[in-house]
Amino acid sequence: MKITSVKPLSNYRLELVFDDGASGAVDLSAIAGRGVFAAWHEPGAFEHVSISEDGALEWPGELDLCPDALYLQLTGKKADEVFPALKN
Repeated sequence: MKITSVKPLSNYRLELVFDDGASGAVDLSAIAGRGVFAAWHEPGAFEHVSISEDGALEWPGELDLCPDALYLQLTGKKADEVFPALKN
């Protein structure tokens, strides 16, 4: 899974589009302010999100999020539904 589009929204939410066409908003407020994600509390920091070459989300300061986990959160699917090799 790769993210092809990202738009920051209010309250630590992001509007995402994936390479398979899945799209919608994910809420990241549960991790905002925790550990390395405390950086998001700096004014404007969360809005500086971009997409890396491998389709992951990244922020200045070497912060990144795995697109697979975001896809599962967005779609509500289980990992073995998206990655059949995990069923073995």
